[in-house]
This record gives sequence, structure tokens and C-alpha cells, in this order.
Amino acid sequence: MLKNISKLLTGDLLKILCDMGHGDELVIADANFPAETVGRRVIRCPGMDGGELLAAILPLFPLDTYTERPAALMDLTDGDKAKGMLEPAIWAAYAALLEAAGERPDFERMERYAFYERARRAYAVVQTGEERQYGNLLLVRGSCRACAARIGQPRAAVLAHYQLDLPTKTNAAGS
Repeated sequence: MLKNISKLLTGDLLKILCDMGHGDELVIADANFPAETVGRRVIRCPGMDGGELLAAILPLFPLDTYTERPAALMDLTDGDKAKGMLEPAIWAAYAALLEAAGERPDFERMERYAFYERARRAYAVVQTGEERQYGNLLLVRGSCRACAARIGQPRAAVLAHYQLDLPTKTNAAGS
């Protein structure tokens, strides 16, 4: 067990999140998404919906501030729009979670096959048990702003920010 990390995040998923770099993309996919067809790396989280997974990931995953829209949704098909399908409720849930995490909930909306093509290039696809239609979300990873802002600060200031009390050379020997 790790402290302060959601129990929903598996070791495999934590490794994926850790290995991702600035500009890498992560797809949170619904249960019907062709994850094995399009994903280079696929992690399965069938016991949770997309919102639960997004809520667990966001504290660890900064969105890219250099990308105009670092979150993208698979848009409704023209056929579903013609039938008068309303905007999926999962989109509002994703927006609320992003906003609560201090991120901009300004989504890029992508045509279905364009979304699949972009997902092919994503670092990983995490397939959830999300059963609501159009529950697919693509996130662009940014850099850790908290870490970047502390580069060059004295060690004590960094430790204080993270509320760490690590031994120094002076007190490590017991003095």
C-alpha cells in the first residue's frame, strides 16, 4: 500500500503514469472502446467507471499547459446528432472532475475515427468498465508544475513544501 494514492490505481497503471513524459497522451476508454485494436499499451480497469478512474488519476497527472485543449472527447457521430441525442452526461462529469482538480474543462471534440487514430499514437489506453456511451477521454500529460517551480530552491524549502522531515548530513549521524 502507498499512502495518499487511490487504491483504484494498480501497480501497472502507476508505472504507466510514471513512465509518461510531457506531451504523452493517455486514453481513458469506455467498455466498448476497441482498446486492444488501437492501444500500444493497454491497462484494464473493468471494475470502475471513467469518472472514478479520472478522479483517481488527476491528483498525479498534470495536464499540458502548452496544448490549447489538453483533454479530448470522442464526439457524437453525425447519425446520433441527427437523431437528436443529447450531450452525454459523462462529459459533464469529466468537466466537473477536471475543474475540481484545477484544470480547464475545455474539451476538444473529435470525430470517432479521428479519435481512434489519435488513440493509436497514445502512450497507453486504460479501458474501464464505463457503460455510458461516449465515455472516451484523451488526456495530454504536462510537466509537474509543483516540481518545476521548486527547481533551484534550497532543499529545506522543497522538503517543507512536501512536509518531509528527511535526515540531513548533520542529524543523520545522531547529532
